[in-house]
Amino acid sequence: MKYFFIAYAIIAALVIGLLPTRGSKSPNAPFRLFPDMDDQDKLKPQKPDGFFADGQGGRLPVHGTQALGFNPEGAAVIGGIPELEFGGGTGYYATGGIDGYYGNGMPEEIKLTDENVGAFLRRGEESFSINCAVCHGKSGDGQGITGQFGVPGIANLTDDTKKHAVYPDGRMFEVITNGKGQMGAYKHNIPLRDRWAIIAYVRSMQYARKAPYDAVKEAYDKGIAEQQAAATK
Repeated sequence: MKYFFIAYAIIAALVIGLLPTRGSKSPNAPFRLFPDMDDQDKLKPQKPDGFFADGQGGRLPVHGTQALGFNPEGAAVIGGIPELEFGGGTGYYATGGIDGYYGNGMPEEIKLTDENVGAFLRRGEESFSINCAVCHGKSGDGQGITGQFGVPGIANLTDDTKKHAVYPDGRMFEVITNGKGQMGAYKHNIPLRDRWAIIAYVRSMQYARKAPYDAVKEAYDKGIAEQQAAATK
């Protein structure tokens, strides 16, 4: 029992010694074990900052800076580059709906042709890998990394319940935009055109899984060869 009281006394002394005395003052900055967002490396407006030669923290925007955001009148072109759109419209392109129903197919605003459809799908693959693959898996089968940490209810985008005939493109667009279940909304993260590119890429993965081997043999063999080459490096 005496060892218990000795240990208790030592622990109590340590706790009292580590805790600050109520009302004590010090010119030194407080020690924060977990600083969180209390102390950030950031520029504060109208405050001096020694990082810059003139000592001023407030900086003017870079020359030519243009705001990105909601364009109710559609995409604008700035310096030859289409400005990103995140919403604000009322048509199928911005909502995924037509007269109160989910639509199917790519909107006319995408202006897909035989020449640009390949680049559009590659853009969809890139956006899917950045925003969707962490949960839905690289192949869309719902086996992403988050599922390995116990996150339930991740949709398998390649099963029959998500195929084109029963799960319209407009419905998939609405889910990407506003979220569903545990999936949050991506309307502030993914521009309109990229949402449609993701949908097109998901459809291509669905079709590829159902395609006969002879139709995809060349691409399949090429992919396997690239994986094997990468594994031997």
